[in-house]
Amino acid sequence: MKFINWNGTIVIETTPIVTAQNRSLRYGDGLFETLVAANAKPLLWESHAERLWKGLNKMRFTLPDFFTKSFLEFEIHKLLKKNNHLSKFVRVRINVIRGNAGIFDIESLHPTFIIESWDLSESIVLNQNGLLVGLFEDAQKICDQFSNLKHNNYLPYSMGALFAKENNFNDAIILNQYGRVTDTCIANIFFIKNKVIFTPSLTEGCVAGTIRNRFIQTLPAIGYSINETEVYPEDLLGADEIFLTNSVAPIKWVASMQNKNYSNNEIINIYEQLHQILPEYYR
Repeated sequence: MKFINWNGTIVIETTPIVTAQNRSLRYGDGLFETLVAANAKPLLWESHAERLWKGLNKMRFTLPDFFTKSFLEFEIHKLLKKNNHLSKFVRVRINVIRGNAGIFDIESLHPTFIIESWDLSESIVLNQNGLLVGLFEDAQKICDQFSNLKHNNYLPYSMGALFAKENNFNDAIILNQYGRVTDTCIANIFFIKNKVIFTPSLTEGCVAGTIRNRFIQTLPAIGYSINETEVYPEDLLGADEIFLTNSVAPIKWVASMQNKNYSNNEIINIYEQLHQILPEYYR
């Protein structure tokens, strides 16, 4: 039997927990974080918590005194213990939402939270078969002060994921209102050209990924220059290699996009040095 943590109470995962009046259900009024925990410790917790708290402040949540980063970390541990995940490599999802109300008549600005956990593989492995990705153009991600957050207004990504599934892609590339690349449905995107690594800047509307940030900080130390910039679909088609990053799969290489095939020589080199880039994942 699997359990979730609903606002501090451990309940069976099938327990009904929200009503039809919930603002997250009605309007996407909430935020989420997906992270990895190993041996009961949330990896890169400070980075995830910093992004979450930044979002809570931007979205005008009123935080009770007890609602701190250490409190939420304790609640994660409580669920991991109940699900027998203390000694495992697991994926954790935290969803922080607002309560019931209409669009104007908000009952409370206080947060409520849902925490879930799932088993993962015990090791980080580079995918042997490269990913197939498509270009999703039916929805645009708007560049604004909320675009770098992981908020519940997820329409471009959810529609992009349906597009990918319908077309037998592993993921889909999301564009902003200027027709430039932001990220993919579940990851930040990097491409390599002449051994220089490029990635969309935060002003382009991509999620401020924790692994993205770590790669930008550490890749120069192993011999790569990083350029945060505007990225057009044509830039990806002219790339030598493409890779994706997120907390659950720190690096995945892309084999094909729109009939263009990519190598992975530099990606293999980066993967082999992940113990330097992400030492938390190897403890």
